Amino acid sequence: MGLLPCPLACQSNDVFDSQSHFNHLHHSDSLSTSSSLSSQPSLPSVPSLINPSQPPAAAHHYCAATLNGHSYVFSLAIAGKHLYSGSSDSEIQAWPRNPSSLQNSASNAVAVCNSAVKSIVVLGEKLFTAHQDHKIRVWKINNETPNEKYQNVAVLPTISDRVSRLFAAKNYVKIRRHKKCTWVHHVDTVSALALSSDGSHLYSVSWDRSFKVWRTADFKCLESVWNAHDDAINAIAVSNDGCVYTGSADKKIKVWKRKEGESKHTLVDTLEKHVSAVNSLALSTDGSVLYSGACDRSIIVWEKDGGRGDGEGMRHMVVVGALRGHTKAILCLAVVSDLVFSGSADKTVRIWMGGLDRKYCCLGVLEGHRGPVKCLAAAVDNSSGDSNSSSGTSYKVYGGSLDCDIKVWQVWVPFL
Repeated sequence: MGLLPCPLACQSNDVFDSQSHFNHLHHSDSLSTSSSLSSQPSLPSVPSLINPSQPPAAAHHYCAATLNGHSYVFSLAIAGKHLYSGSSDSEIQAWPRNPSSLQNSASNAVAVCNSAVKSIVVLGEKLFTAHQDHKIRVWKINNETPNEKYQNVAVLPTISDRVSRLFAAKNYVKIRRHKKCTWVHHVDTVSALALSSDGSHLYSVSWDRSFKVWRTADFKCLESVWNAHDDAINAIAVSNDGCVYTGSADKKIKVWKRKEGESKHTLVDTLEKHVSAVNSLALSTDGSVLYSGACDRSIIVWEKDGGRGDGEGMRHMVVVGALRGHTKAILCLAVVSDLVFSGSADKTVRIWMGGLDRKYCCLGVLEGHRGPVKCLAAAVDNSSGDSNSSSGTSYKVYGGSLDCDIKVWQVWVPFL
């Protein structure tokens, strides 16, 4: 467990067949995700945002390290000086963000539970993890004592939440024929988590087609939207203005918001352009642009309507176009500043940058993984002496894969 030298190029030994590998892992799990690695037709009806007349720009990049010690890597998150990773072996590991410090590390496991870790978010000293066993766990971060495991301070829904809902019939929802449960429970894999901009609320989505809102101060479940989609929900993103975006295997992205004076979220728009399951969502820093990745191999770029009509009344978001280049399903997205990073079942990570007239260019393709890239994390590299020099910006990009490795890439992007 630790740091390995990174190969200069992707190995040609194609030992990971995406579909069979993923099906074996989830043969009894989601009703839809067993096909999330499938390659589907792209979107000819959505115009490409790649400018063919623009000379290709290039980012300078190299693979700085390969971190091993996991099984299939499902989730990554950056917080402070650490990179957190979660995997199918139910372990959560904390890695120093500077990979050179990993060489003598015997073990980076900070928490172990009994279910695969599907998503990770960090709020102060609290680490929230979403799991395949339908639960959300909360851990108290302790990086002061080496080799000491984090304390599990709560499992959501909490006992208090569950007991308080037991005795009133209105608190039960039908989950299948002849079976009900209280609305605070997820009843299938919790697939993704997101935090509100002020950190007061945690949002969770599940393959049970619901999303829930939790108060981070006391972990109470405040709201549950059942049957939010017609199929499993794979992704969620929350903007600074409180809009909640959910992406599903039903090919749709839905936009939810609390109206002024109301305590519940209502549906304000449904975005339909993808022709296959939506796997990932990411928002621009100011929340005005939404990126969605799906099995149709395209990343659709959506922008807030800005007061324009489109013949069907006011829309919350409108399609700008699509980013194409991956040869298989888009599985994960990350946005840092004006860069978009995309990970795919084709085993690569692409770097995209927007320019004038809503045109984008692909700055580089990060290779080296031997399996589908399931999760991404990226940040400006402040440890680099030229992280924000007069000529460009340095980034660190982390990719987690079903090949059981985490790749660390150093990327330098010149100002264009």
